[in-house]
Amino acid sequence: MDKAALRKSVMSQLHKLSQQEHAERSAMISTKLLEDPAFQAAKTVGLTISRHPEVNTVPLLEWCWRLGKRVAVPKCDAQNRTMEFRILESMDQLETVYMDLQEPIEETTEAIDAEQIDLLIVPGVVFMESGYRIGFGGGYYDRYLAGYRGVTRSLAFDFQLVESVPVENHDIPVEGIITEKRTIDTEVVRR
Repeated sequence: MDKAALRKSVMSQLHKLSQQEHAERSAMISTKLLEDPAFQAAKTVGLTISRHPEVNTVPLLEWCWRLGKRVAVPKCDAQNRTMEFRILESMDQLETVYMDLQEPIEETTEAIDAEQIDLLIVPGVVFMESGYRIGFGGGYYDRYLAGYRGVTRSLAFDFQLVESVPVENHDIPVEGIITEKRTIDTEVVRR
């Protein structure tokens, strides 16, 4: 199956989750991330503000603040298809932009360099156990990951994992995937 067909198939499954199932599974995934040594060690976490039906990241954002971690949220430049991360200290610093995405308001947030982010939570729609993923189609994270050297994790519902996805030369796998059922060390799988 090609990327578009896989993306469409998994998105269809995501939309079938009831609100209660979605909330319960998202909470299980968040709890597992909180136990991850990479999360516990991170001083700054890069995190996208999720949009339904993705795994809900808003409670994670709030946990980070409670634990004294800095949270960096991406701001996309649609013209150049690039993004930068900006420190978010309050939900009031977010604005709704194209495709109903929530992004930091530039005037009230500070940009940070990739090397300042200890742990980057990479979104996606479809994943392989080896860490390769199909995102939402913009290529923003693929470009960002090319210059990122910190730790990467993805959060997904277990059914978002498939046997294989098309992999291109520029694709960079994440180092771990956390679902409601398991935590996958993708580097071990790739060996």
